[in-house]
Amino acid sequence: MSNFSLKDKVIIVTGGTGVLGEAFINGIANAGGIVGVLGRKEDVAQHRADAIKARGGQAIALVADVMNEQDLLAARNKVVDTYGRIDGLVNGAGGSIPGAVLTPETDLFSMNLDGMRRVMDLNLWGSIVPTQVFGEVMAKGGRGSVVNISSMASQQAVTKVLGYSMAKASIDIYTKWFALEAANRYGDTLRMNAIAPGFFLTDQNRALLTNSDGSYTERGNLVLQNTPYKRFGKPEELIGGLIWLLSDASAFVTGTVVYIDGGFSMFSGV
Repeated sequence: MSNFSLKDKVIIVTGGTGVLGEAFINGIANAGGIVGVLGRKEDVAQHRADAIKARGGQAIALVADVMNEQDLLAARNKVVDTYGRIDGLVNGAGGSIPGAVLTPETDLFSMNLDGMRRVMDLNLWGSIVPTQVFGEVMAKGGRGSVVNISSMASQQAVTKVLGYSMAKASIDIYTKWFALEAANRYGDTLRMNAIAPGFFLTDQNRALLTNSDGSYTERGNLVLQNTPYKRFGKPEELIGGLIWLLSDASAFVTGTVVYIDGGFSMFSGV
């Protein structure tokens, strides 16, 4: 269906050098979009952009830290100078970090508060700052869709990852708040939604969920027990929801969080 097409839409993907980010950029390119592969690793960003172009798609490598406004402004200028506009943004940078994980041996009142702050900064401000930079171009251009990455951990207490959970809960209310404010100011031309993945194996959580031999940890098995589909998600399974929210097919959708979690968020455990 043509309204699901991203043909010639210029879409920036932060975290485009990550595991889920790779699925995002390829999914967008396959739907006809022009992809801005944004990440801190220049060689990875360039390699992934080149791979898309080798398949006949269009992509541009963008090197930036999502917490650095000047980096992002330089990336924005590069995109606008090349394509003249920005049509979409996927705030894909984020995830947990080792310093923000509460281990069973750690006293509850001796949590690594600095680690908590850093993971909250990455996941919350790492979405707000890019939106401020790239969203301005979309607002002035009269069209745009922003997709944030939430998590099933935003609505349910998940052990060990307090900072990550708080950040993703903040993403949910930010998504709704921005959607409302954008609608009040720009009508139906600028939208914001989010997808909330369940458990997908990434570089950030792999050590928590799998052992060095590839078997699942106690936590990994517990996750599977509480996921009705009894497996982890595959990165490509996020693409349908992502394309829908970026495309004109969701033109009347804003402020929504779409769960893609194999049923984890709705399962009572019984």
